[in-house]
Amino acid sequence: MLSRDEILKPIWYAFTALDVDRNGKVSKSQLKVLSHNLCTILKIPHNTSALEEHFKDDDEGPVSTQGYMPYLNMFILNKIQANFDFYELNKMCWTLSAPKHISSKHLLISGVETFKVWCIFNFLSEDKYPLHIVTEELEYFLRRLFAAMGCSWNEDRFEGYKMQLSESKKHLNAWELIDLIGMGHFTKGINPQTLCMGINEVYQEHVMDVIKQGYMMKKGHKRKNWTERWFELHLKYMSYYVSEDLIEQKGCISLDRNCCVESLPDKDGKKNLFIVKCVEKSFEISASDKKSKQEWIQAIQDCIVRIRQGLSSPQRESRQKRREQRNRVKAEQEMMEYRMRQLQLANESKQAELETMTKNLQEASTRVDLEEKRRLQSQNKLLDQYRQDLEQEKMARMQMEEQVVEKANEVEQYWQRMQELEEMYGQLKKALDDERQAKDDEETLRKLQARLLQDEANKRLELEQIHRQQQVILSQSQKEKEELERERAEKERDLQAAHEQLESLRRQREGAQEEYMAVTKKLERAAHKTKNWKHKVSKHEGLLRIISPGAKSPIKMTNWGQAAFTETELDELEKIWQENKNRSYDG
Repeated sequence: MLSRDEILKPIWYAFTALDVDRNGKVSKSQLKVLSHNLCTILKIPHNTSALEEHFKDDDEGPVSTQGYMPYLNMFILNKIQANFDFYELNKMCWTLSAPKHISSKHLLISGVETFKVWCIFNFLSEDKYPLHIVTEELEYFLRRLFAAMGCSWNEDRFEGYKMQLSESKKHLNAWELIDLIGMGHFTKGINPQTLCMGINEVYQEHVMDVIKQGYMMKKGHKRKNWTERWFELHLKYMSYYVSEDLIEQKGCISLDRNCCVESLPDKDGKKNLFIVKCVEKSFEISASDKKSKQEWIQAIQDCIVRIRQGLSSPQRESRQKRREQRNRVKAEQEMMEYRMRQLQLANESKQAELETMTKNLQEASTRVDLEEKRRLQSQNKLLDQYRQDLEQEKMARMQMEEQVVEKANEVEQYWQRMQELEEMYGQLKKALDDERQAKDDEETLRKLQARLLQDEANKRLELEQIHRQQQVILSQSQKEKEELERERAEKERDLQAAHEQLESLRRQREGAQEEYMAVTKKLERAAHKTKNWKHKVSKHEGLLRIISPGAKSPIKMTNWGQAAFTETELDELEKIWQENKNRSYDG
């Protein structure tokens, strides 16, 4: 909610603009029009007879500022609601007063920027009439303007202008400030477009209370799609538009003490996500980068904290602090002047006493001189103490600036460490993938060994069957030997071929064993590499815990190598071998 002093400032300009004769009075007909316009803009029901009744004793003559103020307070300012447009009030008052003081022909800035400078002046000016801006606020405004333009501040040039200003008069009014900026007194050599952009940024920050603004992606509530919007953060709400021209507003996020803002992990292909949780619904937003995300979260969190603590916007709080500081300095200066006057009066009284005592008693003159010296010494001590206090304050300010630089360096080192940790996380993930691939290769070789062993068992069964057939052939009668000799030779050839195939299977088994050993070494290297990266990550971060593989069962040895078969497969092979052995005995 704006203060009454801020609302009165543009109205004062409108009243003085209607004062054509410059005698501090305005006709009642003009005040009726002004009051009607104020009620329309401030969204107050207008009572046309209230002005007549208030000034019924002064029907003919004009009304002064002092006479209009009670009516303004009673019938307009006391009925103001919080939903009026302060921009429209400024615009109406500017339209009345600007044509009488500004000629845009000799200015480097347009009428829009001139209006913004006028609004900035009203924000920074003192709450005293006629309105003026002190040199401290003028320096603050120029520093913010140069910072917004990205230009360096010329301290010596401003000091010269401040001395020139103090010689002529102490403070500037709004129209002199507009001439100072529009004529380029401090901005010579700067592009007018850059100057307009700087004025607009200062206007948005101080007059419109825009704490932060920029483009971000917002997730829809109905279609769940992501759309780029221009966001503007104020103290109690966060509005978003189609673009930065602010023509089409798409929505507004109201902030209160129950709201909160949290960071979200990346999802749906969107990075740098955070969520603003309100009482009715939540809003998911994607920033352009990590730095912008952190700045937006911090700014929104500061607004919520300020709402909970009942504080005003940062710009108004900073302005109030500067005013309080000036008031303290002014009070100290007045106190010092008062003490100096007291000392001067005391000095004068002492001088009178000295003259009287000199006329009466010549001997007392030495004693009075000593008292005068002691008084001067005490005065010099007070002045020295004041100078020392000023030096200490200057040293404290320098130390504070050094601490700010150190904090900035610490933040930079923190970001560098975060980047190093992200790179370590990537390398650790790659090492884990290599270990997983090595385990897959080991499982593939294990299955291959099982298949080769099964083939070997089948060939052994064939050999045993051929052997039994040979025994049957040998037990036949001699009469069938000649006829079966040929068949035996054929079986011999088959047996030789089976032996050759068995030898081939044995060579394949040896090759598989070599491949298994290579994969085992590869797995050991991957595990060692993973262990090294786990050690590095735990050393740098101190918080990461990697889940290690559990304890394995005892490894069994076979003629195919370590753990070539599972327990189930070994039991099955042993069962088959026992059955074949029993069958050969029966034959």
